[in-house]
Amino acid sequence: MSGKKRAKKGIESIEKQIEIHKGKLRKAEGEGNVGLMKYYEKEIQNFDRVKEKLKRRIKPKSKRKR
Repeated sequence: MSGKKRAKKGIESIEKQIEIHKGKLRKAEGEGNVGLMKYYEKEIQNFDRVKEKLKRRIKPKSKRKR
């Protein structure tokens, strides 16, 4: 499997994880659990960072920002 194909699969997987965590965040908000809310917000931010790194890997080398 090529690097680009693996990166695309990784992005899909991360997007699924983000949706799962957003659902759990909404549930924690409904319960008023501040600690869990902060945890899920931080996790979502981390997933977004990883997703951006993978998106950069898909771009041609001449178009990448470093």
